[in-house]
Amino acid sequence: MSVEPEALATACARLAEKIKGEDILVLHVEPLSSLTLYFVIASARNARQLKAMANEVEAGAKALGGRCLGTEGTPQCGWILVDLGDVIVHLFNRATRAVYDLELLWGDAARVEWKEDESGDQPRQKGQ
Repeated sequence: MSVEPEALATACARLAEKIKGEDILVLHVEPLSSLTLYFVIASARNARQLKAMANEVEAGAKALGGRCLGTEGTPQCGWILVDLGDVIVHLFNRATRAVYDLELLWGDAARVEWKEDESGDQPRQKGQ
């Protein structure tokens, strides 16, 4: 079983939200990068929450048929990257997120709506 990249990205955003992640953002970076198709960016309040979000994303992606190619970083350094191939999940503490400012760096990337609307419709990229 395999999951489509956009569905995996939006699922990862919801998994981070489940662990009370903050300022969650999904970016469609495919037109700007050959590394991946989507970035998911989320913030945690502390190292324990950061680790819990990383574990939840990794387990949830696997349950959906995704494959974790690797992880980098630690809760203590304030940034954990979960590489799912077509989706890269960046989990930060607030201070580290402000330093790297991926939203500015990838500012030309389309933002993807990842929350389902109240009718249960699937999320769409902004502008669709």
